[in-house]
Amino acid sequence: MTRRAPVPGSPATGQGVAVTDTLDPLRLGASLYTPATRTDLAALGNGTKAHGGVQDVSPHSLIYCLEDSVQAADLPLALERLAEALPQLQPGMGPLRFVRVRDPRTLEAVLGMTGWQNLHGFVLPKSTRRNLRDYLSLLPENVPIMPTLETREVFSARQMESLRDFLLDSGLSARVLALRVGGNDLLHLLALRRVPGQTVHEGPLAHTVQMLAGTFLPWGFALSSPVYEVFSDPATLRRELKQDLERGLTGKTIIHPCQIGVVSEGYQVEAHHLEQARAILEPDAGAVFALDGAMCEPATHRNWAERVLRRAQIYGVRSAENQT
Repeated sequence: MTRRAPVPGSPATGQGVAVTDTLDPLRLGASLYTPATRTDLAALGNGTKAHGGVQDVSPHSLIYCLEDSVQAADLPLALERLAEALPQLQPGMGPLRFVRVRDPRTLEAVLGMTGWQNLHGFVLPKSTRRNLRDYLSLLPENVPIMPTLETREVFSARQMESLRDFLLDSGLSARVLALRVGGNDLLHLLALRRVPGQTVHEGPLAHTVQMLAGTFLPWGFALSSPVYEVFSDPATLRRELKQDLERGLTGKTIIHPCQIGVVSEGYQVEAHHLEQARAILEPDAGAVFALDGAMCEPATHRNWAERVLRRAQIYGVRSAENQT
């Protein structure tokens, strides 16, 4: 089962909430990265900013970036604009909101800003077993984190198993909303770039992503999917989303508003899958039964069925004309 991270306290009190109040990683959906140098950070965070001219289109989660999308010379400006925006964020409005910090120093700066509690957590870049302690020593215990796997250690199954065991043994795993896969940074280490028309599961990172899934998912961690930066190619993004879901990945990094609708549709549940999931979860379901020409076995299909129901509750059911 996917573990869920506690949500931070309210801006009024700054206090943590009960650990039963949790964020479901499936709610991450389309995670839009936006440079913190922008002047409309509050409008984006409150969901009042029109994306691509469409007012009602909003990402499921928004990540204010202080790292790769901000040049070092522009970091003071990004911090200034973020400090202006955070107090304007309204609880209960807009997408889930996170900040991708640059390093422990910038995390400390954000934690000193008024209104940082209006965030749902932090994205920690280039996370390793070594630097996670530095980040976590600064954060209150109830704040969710999303470490990003994007260093050369990611190519080592042994190193990733060590990181997983560290998170589990230290008790930090309960704070991990998801582990984000930094596809472009990993390709950079290989001196490569995404090939247009090729999904992440068809290219040079296919084995690595599959290894990460096998290393983290069975232990209850959620794993996000990297960005497909060719935003003019929705067909490949649709195929990649289908492959993401088939491999158990949760949440899709995007870099352009035109990708939001594609992700929303891709996360919708097919009607026959929803029917199967409901049948599997019936209290009086048989140990094994047939439905739609397929075997259903609650003992081994329950986790899948529960995930399908949660997706349907969040993203809905795919319309008949879009059924695959």
